[in-house]
Amino acid sequence: MCPFPLATAAVTAPRTPLRHLGRGLAAAMSTARPLKSVDYEVFGRVQGVCFRMYTEDEARKIGVVGWVKNTSKGTVTGQVQGPEEKVNSMKSWLSKVGSPSSRIDRTNFSNEKTISKLEYSNFSIRY
Repeated sequence: MCPFPLATAAVTAPRTPLRHLGRGLAAAMSTARPLKSVDYEVFGRVQGVCFRMYTEDEARKIGVVGWVKNTSKGTVTGQVQGPEEKVNSMKSWLSKVGSPSSRIDRTNFSNEKTISKLEYSNFSIRY
């Protein structure tokens, strides 16, 4: 488990477990505005600093789905899907904020496209 706690507000904020949201989140997002999908890779000091945990938390706060994982070359990679404005918020977070102990040198985005439906039901950490 990550030795760095999430910010107090994130820990104390009430949450609905994803199992209770079920298809509701995906269905609500699918019927709204056009959906976007984008792949990303974050470079810098992004491993060993709880980057994946904070990314998962931020994605759930923003309301996007997808995944995040560490790579063997010391970067973090993943995919984000959701309404365009929410995907753009997540892109900004991945480029400028990250976890408190991280240092983001650059973030590459690729394969950005419009999709007709979400491919994931939540945001998860992959191993």
